[in-house]
Amino acid sequence: MNLKITGVYKTLRQSGWKITPQRKLIIEALSLAPAPLTPLQLFKTAQTYNPGIGMVTVYRTLEILDSAGLICHLNLPGGHTGYLLKQCQAGHHHHLLCSSCGLVVDFDNCNLADMESDLATHTGFVIRSHMLELNGLCPACQR
Repeated sequence: MNLKITGVYKTLRQSGWKITPQRKLIIEALSLAPAPLTPLQLFKTAQTYNPGIGMVTVYRTLEILDSAGLICHLNLPGGHTGYLLKQCQAGHHHHLLCSSCGLVVDFDNCNLADMESDLATHTGFVIRSHMLELNGLCPACQR
């Protein structure tokens, strides 16, 4: 078992959640995915190993992983949402997303502090986090 999965299990247990076989299957599918997976893709992957798994289980597991801060949401082409196990720090989610192959590259340097401050001043919001997602074509898809 890889360290990422071990950390996910530890966080879930600390949050009071059980590690069921169905959750293990969905977490493993997310950890092995080279690109973000939609709930339907997760369902189909999980179903190959456990035909009895339901779509509701996939959505509930994503909800649990999200509430524990363990997954990132990405806006995919066609209006779909994709999910990845979180590799980024809490509060800041920065991704480059290839709109052709789905490759995701995390990055952590952004200079949005001034913009956040201005927005907070003008709107009265208390900004706690932000997500920056840039879409384009990776070098391989440009060829």
